[in-house]
Amino acid sequence: MEYIDFARKTKLFLVHDDIYLRPMSQSQYLRQRLIYTVQFFTDSNKPIRDHPTLFLRQIAILLCWISCHWSMIIVIAAYVEDEVVGMDYKFRTRISRILLDDSVPIESELTVLGWVRTCRVSKNVAFIEINDGSCLGNIQAVISEPDKFPILDSILSGASVRVKGVLIPSQGKGQKYEIAVGSLDMVGEADSGFPLQKKRHSLEFLREIAHLRPRTNTFGAVNRVQSKISYAIHKYYQDRGFNYVHTPLITASDAEGAGDLFHVSSLDFKNIPMKDGEVDWDADFFGSQTFLAVSGQLQAESLACALGDVYTFGPTFRAENSNTSRHASEFWMIEPEMAWAELNDNMDLAEDFLKYLFRYALDECADDMAFFSQWIDKGISKVLEGIISAEFERITYTEAVKILKDSKESFEYPVDWGLDLQSEHERYLTEKKFLKPVIVYDFPEKIKPFYMRVNDDGKTVRAMDVLVPKVGEIIGGSQREERLDVLLDRMKKKGLEGLEEYEWYVDIRRYGTVPHAGFGLGFERAVMYVTGMSNIRDILPFPRVPRWAKF
Repeated sequence: MEYIDFARKTKLFLVHDDIYLRPMSQSQYLRQRLIYTVQFFTDSNKPIRDHPTLFLRQIAILLCWISCHWSMIIVIAAYVEDEVVGMDYKFRTRISRILLDDSVPIESELTVLGWVRTCRVSKNVAFIEINDGSCLGNIQAVISEPDKFPILDSILSGASVRVKGVLIPSQGKGQKYEIAVGSLDMVGEADSGFPLQKKRHSLEFLREIAHLRPRTNTFGAVNRVQSKISYAIHKYYQDRGFNYVHTPLITASDAEGAGDLFHVSSLDFKNIPMKDGEVDWDADFFGSQTFLAVSGQLQAESLACALGDVYTFGPTFRAENSNTSRHASEFWMIEPEMAWAELNDNMDLAEDFLKYLFRYALDECADDMAFFSQWIDKGISKVLEGIISAEFERITYTEAVKILKDSKESFEYPVDWGLDLQSEHERYLTEKKFLKPVIVYDFPEKIKPFYMRVNDDGKTVRAMDVLVPKVGEIIGGSQREERLDVLLDRMKKKGLEGLEEYEWYVDIRRYGTVPHAGFGLGFERAVMYVTGMSNIRDILPFPRVPRWAKF
């Protein structure tokens, strides 16, 4: 049967013994508000008059013409009482509403669906700690007469359960509320071999069971913070008029020029076509050599030169054989591109963006951030607050090199003009010299990619790196080279002249070129910084790194 709840703009389907609620669009709502229909579904070919609930349904039809809202309530009540046996997904109460929002009144009847952290049973009382992933905290379900719940003998850590009961003030310490259980159902069993027993587990061990580690406090918190920051990224740019664009994951060009790319091919590795002693890429799926993208920047530039301000937020790939704590083969990047913008605009945006993300994390993830401050990095909240309140220092690369040379510090890597800055150099600038974030700009032309705008001195380009305490570089970007002749000259120097796969990129400068700029922020590195987690493999739910592609 189908009813329309006009008060909630929701369509109710009663099909045999199940209830389905489906949201309605505005057009559906208006159309069905004028013409109300009821449709019957039966289990067999028996006439309607023989259906066991005919009387109820006839009444419902009449009530539908009088008041659709009240008819639905009557039908639901009758079916829940007599026929409906199903999950309470639509009617559950998330634990975060109880513990964080404090929005569930005492003495409320509620249903909680979640996973058992611990189950303790004694003669007179039983306690089940339940977590549903909505927040860090668990809710305690209290059973006053355990002998009436034989299913308790089967409930172990890791099992999924449904608890119905009444919310009451807790009698124990360290918790405000608990549930007086009225009914308890096992949804999914877990045996004694469940790996996440109540004890501390090393991060290395948890990487081996990445499919289960989100149920731990640490990784539950990591995933919730990731979710909030992902939303904050979109909110920041959408509120400022940027257009969200999708750039291709398969590309024929290398934005970074580093050469550490994953090939994409459908060729038969046992019978690779050859031509003139080399692989015949013309016989491949795309008719040319293609790769997984390391960046969406080049395509974003072309979109920015039509839409104004754009941003990408999606996966990127790098075949760099690195096993450091900051590198992964698959990761996500946030890459804004702005038309009509120069380097100072780029620096302003990067600084404001970082502050916004850090402020959002502290305000919207307070419970999880308190956990990270207590157990992962005791000073992380203070560090983030310091960055939010600071005015980023801005110095040229040349000034940075002079400061480092004059410091008399004993660095592992040499400092000289023309060499890239290493993490130890960047951390010295932020942690010892300026005691705050630093933006270094105008880098030597020889150590930067072809697309960065050349300064008038011919030796440096309008590149920038945003450095923060504890890690060094967190954002890299530049003003792009918009002058056709200069771009072609730089491509020639980098060995990219005449390559067909870059012709479309050069066209942007041929037809209505404008100054434009942008940068990239690694999403997982940003989450690492916010949470204090020290390894990117503990940020990615299922990390992809050299010799590791499990799950």
